[in-house]
Amino acid sequence: MMEGTSKGPSRKSGLLDSDVESVSVASLVTADSPRLAGENVEHAYAIARSNTAFPPIIVHRSSLRIIDGMHRLRAAVLQGRDEIDVTFFDGSEKDAFILAVESNVHHGLPLTLADRTAAAERIFKSHPEWSDRAVAAATGLAAKTVAAIRRRSATGEAAQLHSRIGRDGKVRPVNNAEGRRRAGILLVQNPDASLREIAKAAGISPGTVRDVRQRLRRNEDPVPLRQRKAELKTVQKIRAAMGGGPGATGRGLDQKAAMQALMRDPQLRMSSDGRLLLRLFAVHVETRQRQRLIKCIPSRWPRTVTELAYSCAREWYQFAKQLEACEGGETADSEQVLEDAG
Repeated sequence: MMEGTSKGPSRKSGLLDSDVESVSVASLVTADSPRLAGENVEHAYAIARSNTAFPPIIVHRSSLRIIDGMHRLRAAVLQGRDEIDVTFFDGSEKDAFILAVESNVHHGLPLTLADRTAAAERIFKSHPEWSDRAVAAATGLAAKTVAAIRRRSATGEAAQLHSRIGRDGKVRPVNNAEGRRRAGILLVQNPDASLREIAKAAGISPGTVRDVRQRLRRNEDPVPLRQRKAELKTVQKIRAAMGGGPGATGRGLDQKAAMQALMRDPQLRMSSDGRLLLRLFAVHVETRQRQRLIKCIPSRWPRTVTELAYSCAREWYQFAKQLEACEGGETADSEQVLEDAG
């Protein structure tokens, strides 16, 4: 197939000028190609020897860098031409590179697997908010391959993103487990609501809402087992970072950070028992309050208050031990617990 038959990606079409202009060959810049090995001389000679008219090449207006058409430019030089037809792209340098990749994935001399892999790594750095499928569409790689590349090249900034932009331009959460749980609660509260209504309220796609509805009808957890396993690993990492974990004394626990993490969990916020737990944790005696409270207790009540405090402490201790047993040594196989839960 002759290089240059691509119509250009719809994502960038609004920035691609439809007018064709003749530009001096000597004025164009040939840097920053997605081809790791550079130009293919034989391919350029083949284009030069053909009798086919060249489609306009794409050039970044502000830098005059060639985005698509490096071999056509070389062919024009071989033919002794001083000018070449171009269409200008008015986007950023970062978007110009993506357009170069998209324009060379399927037509002309396609990018190699190494070229496309390197391009995906670069796109993750310039557009970390893009979804795996969006990057896959730009590079011609499989979404699973792109996901593996993302994991290998992940930076701290990219790892903290909570949402990504999909191929359709819509923003969606990286982990839709929270949205699935919200949808589950909304479906129970409003069983006659449409998929789109629930999807909009929960921040997930209608297709995901349909899956949640089907899971609820089968009495299954709205979040697939695979996602719950991933969540379990994430929670364990967070607890370890905050000083928690089975057998921990709590002396190294950052209580403020732990409470903020719990308060952000929609499954706790949106259930009555969850809200009760959060309220109970919110009411505790801080060090600076302790002396003030001790001073306010009437002289006739110290023993009673002391016994109540010890009783509450024993109740919380038993609660902590039971919770620890559910995730610790007595049920060491956490995956089996998740399996049993549906």
